[in-house]
Amino acid sequence: MTWLDIDSQQGHQRGSTNKNGRSPQWRCPYAFFWPIETSNFSMVFTHKDSILSCRGAPSPLNAAMCHAALAKLLKADLSPFHLPQEAEQQQGEEQEVVLLLSEPVQRLFLNKLREVGVAWHQNLPSPLPVGPSRFLMCSADAIRNTRRKMEDRHVSLPDFNTLTGLKDGVERGYYAVFDGHGGVDAAIYAATHLHVTLSQQEELQSDPATAFKTAFTRTDDMFRGKAKRERLRSGSTGVAVLLQGEWLHVAWLGDSQSMLVRRGQDVTLMDPHKPEREDEKQRVEDLGGCIVFKGCWRVNGTYAVSRAIGDFDQKPYVSGDADCSSTRLLGDEDYILLACDGFFDVVRPEEVPALVLGALREQGESQGAGCEEVSEGVLGERVAQELVAHAKAAGSSDNITVMVVFLCPPAQLLLQDQSNTAVATEGPAQE
Repeated sequence: MTWLDIDSQQGHQRGSTNKNGRSPQWRCPYAFFWPIETSNFSMVFTHKDSILSCRGAPSPLNAAMCHAALAKLLKADLSPFHLPQEAEQQQGEEQEVVLLLSEPVQRLFLNKLREVGVAWHQNLPSPLPVGPSRFLMCSADAIRNTRRKMEDRHVSLPDFNTLTGLKDGVERGYYAVFDGHGGVDAAIYAATHLHVTLSQQEELQSDPATAFKTAFTRTDDMFRGKAKRERLRSGSTGVAVLLQGEWLHVAWLGDSQSMLVRRGQDVTLMDPHKPEREDEKQRVEDLGGCIVFKGCWRVNGTYAVSRAIGDFDQKPYVSGDADCSSTRLLGDEDYILLACDGFFDVVRPEEVPALVLGALREQGESQGAGCEEVSEGVLGERVAQELVAHAKAAGSSDNITVMVVFLCPPAQLLLQDQSNTAVATEGPAQE
């Protein structure tokens, strides 16, 4: 069981990359942090390129082990890892604030993770963690493109309850895309904290829309403290999806978007916040601000987004208040797509179904077999990559991130497409 072979003294060093040429995702992105942020450490280790996933741990077990290790970490004495007061003062703190050093806390978390692995290797917990009962498969891809820096982040948590410790009997899956600007700090912070903050909301089951909005506001407030402490000026738009029972909840700030495809037809889930949107323009003007065109429409002539986490030098004109929509799932949905504006600026929502089907056909043909003979993971895994490539070819120069969350097997979509094509070819029956 290679996923139990965890050595807390080994791992990637800063600056190294994985086999895909990307930075490893199992290091804490901060040099220091507030104690209240400790509960988000588990997020670093549940990414698809994390230390457990790279060792073949199934996703539900990955999430369960990280949650168990986090519980041990939160019971430990972390006072030896406090940032020295002199260092805190150098960071510009106006009052005494306790901060924790990330590196030693991360090492302690890895030790706790190893303890859990050893204990579970000897005696597996009962019942074993299981994955979601509904079909969920996520294809994701992200590129820097022609930009100097990659400021997007994305999150895929099909085992949301297991990771966060929720035990209310309601299945949940969480997916999100964050599009940073002025630096990557706000996007990293939102990707690390929003889902945990959401899981802590009392209204999550009874009023998920309110819970989602509160989670965005709370995350923005928490990032304000970090931004002030470290003199950060970045911001991030974001769109997050929560699959909860039979419902699909979407919350968003700014122009990152999500859409649903049902029976091959695009379904609108949201209206992205843009400065030129009439109600957003009116909101900014009512606050005493203005919308100015400088290459694109901008709030007070600065930011090209009207809502975001961060961007505190332009609050409240750039709002941190999220919107949320809820859609009942009927069981005939194909997939959900989440993407940043680097994708949607050059691809219209109505183009997406044909692009996804085209990518599936190409992958099926490349396997040299019928679609029913190709494994689901292989068939759908490169769909997001194909969509990203299409957006780049269509002229996008921005960072591009795309996530496709399949709600039914990709092979089923191909079979349905083949059936529809056959019917169209045969034409109407002759009398």
